[in-house]
Amino acid sequence: MLKTNKRYDCAIGCPVEATLDLIEGKWKGIILYHLLGETLRFNELRRRIPKATQRILTRQLRELETSGIVNRHVYAQIPPKVEYSLTEEGRSLEPLLRSMHQWGVGRIQRIVRISPS
Repeated sequence: MLKTNKRYDCAIGCPVEATLDLIEGKWKGIILYHLLGETLRFNELRRRIPKATQRILTRQLRELETSGIVNRHVYAQIPPKVEYSLTEEGRSLEPLLRSMHQWGVGRIQRIVRISPS
């Protein structure tokens, strides 16, 4: 079941608004990109996203979990082991995330090309 507290007025930009509401947040898109092909533990995500604080990474993972985009699997062991992966709904974002990646690569190349040396 998909969860959202927001109602959309379905104006012309409504689908874009719905998508951006889901992935808004400085690190959510990056978290999702790293989870595209694999299941990761929290500390693995922290190593891949070193500029994100533990607090904000935890908060954004919880929001993605609440939205039905990320699975959180807790293993009953000591010390606790928690893994994150994409749900089916989360995997449906793959074309969008890959397109954003490609666009970003081109954007960086254009910036480098026009920046003064």
